[in-house]
Amino acid sequence: MRYYISDTHFCHRSLLDKMDVRGFESVEEMNEYMIDQWNQKVGKRDEVVILGDFSWENAEETMDILRRLHGRKFLIRGNHDHFLDDKAFDPSLFGWVKDYAELNDNRRKVVLSHYPIVFYNGQYRRDENGNPKTYMLHGHIHNTQDQVYLNAFKDYLSKQNHISIGGGLESVPCQIINCFCVDSDYVPMTLDEWIEIEKTRRQKEV
Repeated sequence: MRYYISDTHFCHRSLLDKMDVRGFESVEEMNEYMIDQWNQKVGKRDEVVILGDFSWENAEETMDILRRLHGRKFLIRGNHDHFLDDKAFDPSLFGWVKDYAELNDNRRKVVLSHYPIVFYNGQYRRDENGNPKTYMLHGHIHNTQDQVYLNAFKDYLSKQNHISIGGGLESVPCQIINCFCVDSDYVPMTLDEWIEIEKTRRQKEV
């Protein structure tokens, strides 16, 4: 099974009472909760793609956390993943580290970046039933005003039409999903689970 998650920010103290306001009493409490949530869901043979900003800590502390987490980990580099630049860090703890990636997930393409890409590769592809075949998964913006702006853009784009390969008019797909860890209670989720989380998030905004 493959799961996705973003912006865990292990050891990032300021997120307890700023920006996310996660509400934990300490980073130690936050770290232990996130590790427990992760390991209750992820098996040793599962894959987890982390969409950036995994840890705020140094190489040694970050490696300790990685060794405690189940599954094979893969990292899309985030702007706060400074531990990667430390020569003491062992990159083999990740299956790979990339700035951008495209993977297949159950006959669908997933475009992976720490930052949201509003026009992504394969955006207009649909399956035989007319459903979008490509999803853009990202992190970075947490649950901030930038997410509000992005939602407004997605709403606008969903009301536009374009000429399909067959010559008819069809709506513009815009399957951009923020895999923000707080929205899944710090649990890595499958693509289908993130699709459902996104639907629930948008319904709450109505």
